[in-house]
Amino acid sequence: MEEQRESSKDEVVSPSIAVAATAAGQPPPSSLSRLPVEDQPSSIPKRRQELLKWNGWGYKDSKFILNKNGHVEFTGERYRLSGHVMPHLREWMSKTVGIDLDQKTPAQPELTAADIPLPNINDAFVEELKRSGISYSDDPTDRLFRAHGHTLHEVFVLREGRFARIPDLVVWPGCHKDVEEVVKLAGKHNVVIIPFGGGTSVTGALECPSHEKRMIISLDTSQMARILWLDEKNLTACCECGIIGQDLERRLTEKGYCTGHEPDSIEFSSLGGWVATRASGMKKNIYGNIEDLVVHIKMVTPRGTLEKSCLVPRISSGPDLHHVIMGSEGTLGVVTEVTIKVRPLPEVCKYGSIVFPNFESGVSCLQEVARQRVAPASIRLMDNEQFQFGHALKPEVGSFLASFVEGLKKLYITKIKGFDLTKISVATLLFEGSKEEVSAREKKVYEIASKFGGIPGGEENGQRGYMLTYVIAYLRDLGFEYFIVAESFETSAPWDRVLDLCRNTKDRIIRECKERGVQFPPYATCRVTQTYDAGACVYFYFGFNYRGVANPVELYEEIERCAREEILASGGSISHHHGIGKIRKQWLQRTVSEPGFGLLQAVKQYLDPQNIFGNGNLMIPDSKL
Repeated sequence: MEEQRESSKDEVVSPSIAVAATAAGQPPPSSLSRLPVEDQPSSIPKRRQELLKWNGWGYKDSKFILNKNGHVEFTGERYRLSGHVMPHLREWMSKTVGIDLDQKTPAQPELTAADIPLPNINDAFVEELKRSGISYSDDPTDRLFRAHGHTLHEVFVLREGRFARIPDLVVWPGCHKDVEEVVKLAGKHNVVIIPFGGGTSVTGALECPSHEKRMIISLDTSQMARILWLDEKNLTACCECGIIGQDLERRLTEKGYCTGHEPDSIEFSSLGGWVATRASGMKKNIYGNIEDLVVHIKMVTPRGTLEKSCLVPRISSGPDLHHVIMGSEGTLGVVTEVTIKVRPLPEVCKYGSIVFPNFESGVSCLQEVARQRVAPASIRLMDNEQFQFGHALKPEVGSFLASFVEGLKKLYITKIKGFDLTKISVATLLFEGSKEEVSAREKKVYEIASKFGGIPGGEENGQRGYMLTYVIAYLRDLGFEYFIVAESFETSAPWDRVLDLCRNTKDRIIRECKERGVQFPPYATCRVTQTYDAGACVYFYFGFNYRGVANPVELYEEIERCAREEILASGGSISHHHGIGKIRKQWLQRTVSEPGFGLLQAVKQYLDPQNIFGNGNLMIPDSKL
């Protein structure tokens, strides 16, 4: 059934085209300072299955394996860790979560067309879609790749089961006008739309509601991946929603600019997805979260296109409509274009690290750094359990000299400074700016750290810790093969609650696992990843060995719900940046109040009375509106 579109609309917006757009009712441009940006192919192909795993995280060629010598090795050539052996990781996995290499649980074979249900096709919709020239497919693999995100539940289903419902059709609009046409046709024929960006959701946001009887289409924005223009005078760029983070930064870098927005998922997540989930990045201390970067948003709803009439840095025009769009998680419409702030590339990028005697002193240091407003672009503090994990991920030492230096470092920390390796906590740092800015900020941060017992841990450890962010997600796939289920979740909390929240949540996880019959001690750890004047974001990692457990995913979800209850009771939030999706809906009304929840439902009812964007997220009840 697939139809391929060869034509490409609106390749770039030149000044003359931009002026014409104004006459059509779009926001007036400052056309003289706008430059077109050359179109380039996306790093992620239209056929995602050509490059990405079908039942795990990331690229096909990148994964943790046990090599012929029985050591853990990371394959491929894409990452700093690629091609390296980690001689300590196997022992760490055995001691920490009880992995037994003789006890393996392989995934099911890759699903074929015979394993995937036939699509529920609305013939009238498809006939009109075909006449529009917009590309679409009912290929089973195309549909399956867009049926899920990356929660534990979703990936476990791919490895061992079947989804009850997947999209019936994948549609690839090529521009804003195409999206308007698809939404119009969906409204006319009562078809459900689930927007799809990079597929990195960890809230169940992309799963099809199992009760839905109408045809469901996955509106894949990957073919809307252009930077339409770059404004060097106003330092803004207008981009289509489907551009992937790594492509956005690379293309801007070629012009001497960046957004500075680097979520952990930057390799695969899209700009539209960042807006739809209110995303946060690792370098938010300098560049801001997505709400700080957005200047203008265009979103297609069943009522029409929602946008402001001007491109200005701030406007007082009642409640900010951008904040209705940001965090809406595909429930109100499709974000199609985003104008975002850019900055000239920093003159200096410098990594660093600080070793603290314990997690408590590290948290106190981060709070003081935030209070004095001297935070580097990124400052992230890991507890001792994560430090031990990071140490286990160290590649094998290649020379006697390197081994000798490592020994000296350990001697200095333990014997001379008197730190206990079972208690220490480590912060990784990234400074960006001019030489003078970086030097001054670096000096100040290390001065503050010393007041809390912190000592410099070296630039290499800082860079290594920062880069490990991109490969840690791959480790869960190895765990699956040896009876390990694991997931991460996050929250935000005021400074005076951070330590209690971390301790209470980890204790609750350990207690729940014990009471529910988990035979092996769970892995429960945390890190502080983003800091603010009034508090911080805390990330938790939780996993356990499920040998002897009948329903491991169900048990995991029950324990994570208990952990979330503990977070809320300890003064934390429902989410810092992952969003609500389906897995946190039960706490939404408690979080925003009954009137607030009613307001969200009223907005939904006005913009989408037919529930065309019926993905079941946020305020949408489990049965049709």
